[in-house]
Amino acid sequence: MNILSVEDEPQLAKHIARALTRSGHTVDSADNGPDALEKALSRAYDLVVLDVNLPGCDGFEILRRIRAADVPSRVLMLTARADVMDRVQGLRSGADDYVTKPFSMDELLARVEVLGRRGGASIPEDMVHIGGIVMEVGKRRVTLQGEVVALSPREFDVLRIFMQEPGRVFSRDEICERIWNREHEYDTRTVEIFIMRLRKKLCAGDEEPLIETVRGVGYKMRRP
Repeated sequence: MNILSVEDEPQLAKHIARALTRSGHTVDSADNGPDALEKALSRAYDLVVLDVNLPGCDGFEILRRIRAADVPSRVLMLTARADVMDRVQGLRSGADDYVTKPFSMDELLARVEVLGRRGGASIPEDMVHIGGIVMEVGKRRVTLQGEVVALSPREFDVLRIFMQEPGRVFSRDEICERIWNREHEYDTRTVEIFIMRLRKKLCAGDEEPLIETVRGVGYKMRRP
């Protein structure tokens, strides 16, 4: 992929660029907000790895500006901010994923790989296949072994998270952040209800549920 890496800490920026290059990506770098914004708006990048705390303007403002300009690049936020609302703000502003500092380089590369697969040209982004389940994202339609499955809007949204990144473990908090409007505090137990409903509709009779519980962590979609 063609990647723009935006990080103002010189040593970390060097490590990120080196790791991405060794993984086969082409990397441009920027160490401040205005330079990052100019590059993101004027060049075609598959992915922008975007730090939040930058001189000139922060990552949230850069994200808002490139989304307002309909720039199609995927955006992976890097943030040292531990507050949940900062992560929510990034996702609502159009980020595709985030990594909280400090992070391992292996985790960053894994997230980059997932975003690259999600945007790959070989499988249309609007059509996702997992086993006998087919999701047509634009039509918000799901079929199981060719039969339409009736899902509520929230059930569809929860399933979409798992189907777009099979094998990845999602915590209840992250699922809530991606789906529910945080105008008030959500109850993470709500996630359990939707997981239970999806299992009944998609996995009834299976010895192993397609959506697995990872004890003490969250849930993941099992690869058939």
